[in-house]
Amino acid sequence: MSTTTSPLRPRRSPLLTGIMVLYLIYTLVPLVWLVLSATKTQADLLSSPGLWFGDHFALFANIKDTLTYDGGIFVRWLGNTLLYVVVGAGGATLLSTAAGYGLARYNFAGRRIVFAVLLGAVAVPGTALAVPTFLMFSDLGLTNTVWAIIIPSLVSPFGLYLMWVYAGEAVPPDLLEAARIDGAGEIRIFCTVALRLLAPGIVTVLLFAVVSTWNNYFLPLIMLSKPSLYPLTVGLTQWSNQATGVGARPIYNLVITGSLLTIVPLVVAFLLLQRFWQSGLTAGSVKQ
Repeated sequence: MSTTTSPLRPRRSPLLTGIMVLYLIYTLVPLVWLVLSATKTQADLLSSPGLWFGDHFALFANIKDTLTYDGGIFVRWLGNTLLYVVVGAGGATLLSTAAGYGLARYNFAGRRIVFAVLLGAVAVPGTALAVPTFLMFSDLGLTNTVWAIIIPSLVSPFGLYLMWVYAGEAVPPDLLEAARIDGAGEIRIFCTVALRLLAPGIVTVLLFAVVSTWNNYFLPLIMLSKPSLYPLTVGLTQWSNQATGVGARPIYNLVITGSLLTIVPLVVAFLLLQRFWQSGLTAGSVKQ
């Protein structure tokens, strides 16, 4: 009589499952409220339940009003945000990739000091550096310019640390040595060999940088005073103040619709790049 053994499966904890369900509800309820509220008119927002539809479906009208309100300033804020993300997050990813690869695969004097400084930089929150950064940029005359947002966005200690760890696992030293024996230079090795192996890690760092730059609020708030340079985060806050402050304007539906439009690009980016960033997060923990 033969018996078969089933593969070991992790035990499921009812308590852990319950906690995860509560966390899922906590995460989804605000999103559901946002989507439903974006379909309502200003009057329906005040008269209908928050988690149900209003009497009128006004999503497309709200989108049109959001894009055209105040001379189409929302479109300008969207363009500013895209500029900050493409240049800032893209540059941060490029610098983190090159520096992380170099730190992982080259031995040089002071390498441990660099590692200690990097860990210290990761531990310092960005808001703690906002005021010193503002004072420095003010002395340089760079406040109220796009560079006041782009230059700080290029520095990503966490992205550098992540690429350092990932490159140490994903790029075999023997492969680099074989390329050197074949006569390839260091730049060519990096561009033709290392970058292909680092692709999942690059996507992961890029997504973190994109989300960080897209959601950046405090730095633009203190660096910029011109509405024409605002990103979406600061611009929507300005609209919210107009909708709720003294002499409030009836534009709360535009604030909600603008918030919905703001998160759509991030959701699309995560869905399209999900396979890459998940493998990038886990590859460094798997021993080859």
